[in-house]
Amino acid sequence: MRVRRFTALVLAVACLALAAPSFGQDSKSKSPDAPPADSGPDFNNQIYYRNKLEFSFDTGCLFYNTPLILDPIMGARFARVPDSVNYTLVPLDFALRWHLYDIRGRSFWRGNTDLALGGSYIVITQGPESRYVALIGGARYNFVQPNWRIAPYLELRGGLGLTNAKQPEEVARGEVPVGQGQDFTFTFIMGTGIRYNFNSRYSMSIGVAFQHISNGGLSTPKYYNHGINVVGPTVGFNVAL
Repeated sequence: MRVRRFTALVLAVACLALAAPSFGQDSKSKSPDAPPADSGPDFNNQIYYRNKLEFSFDTGCLFYNTPLILDPIMGARFARVPDSVNYTLVPLDFALRWHLYDIRGRSFWRGNTDLALGGSYIVITQGPESRYVALIGGARYNFVQPNWRIAPYLELRGGLGLTNAKQPEEVARGEVPVGQGQDFTFTFIMGTGIRYNFNSRYSMSIGVAFQHISNGGLSTPKYYNHGINVVGPTVGFNVAL
């Protein structure tokens, strides 16, 4: 189990690196803190530009329980652990988004990358635990076509947090343990969707996300590491600062 979680973490970091291509290259904009003066006819140059900062709020309802989606990549059987309890998560995510560079690339791959760092408070409406609080960061790649207000995106985020783990209490009461093995846990989130820009300052997004939460085997062998793997719809709002 520890090897599987470690492999998943390595793959997540690798995907994150691929999601932010060429961010070390120089921008063509004259000022690092403003959109390019020679932005041309594409209004998206006023939306996605180097060093732009945005405040974002995202929420959703992750209710569909699945196996760990990286299992096939790691050569494991794509199946849930028998007698796994179902979870429903309602995340409340606040983050600061930093756009790394101006729009670049060709064809479908034209776009830019933004990094996000913030906090998440998750209400667990179904499952032994009731809450999860985490510090989460990651990257989103925006696929930007000239003068399109809609931009598809792919994102990967990860972090660490605390939950009110119930497995120690279940074991002490002699019950079948189904909750989390300890309070301290790790998480990663993979998502996709579309962003709609109302103007250069305000935008919203709708999409779908997969979230995994587990303690990486740190609670074993005393307590079993019951991972949470859920999928569901998300919605978000962004405001340029």
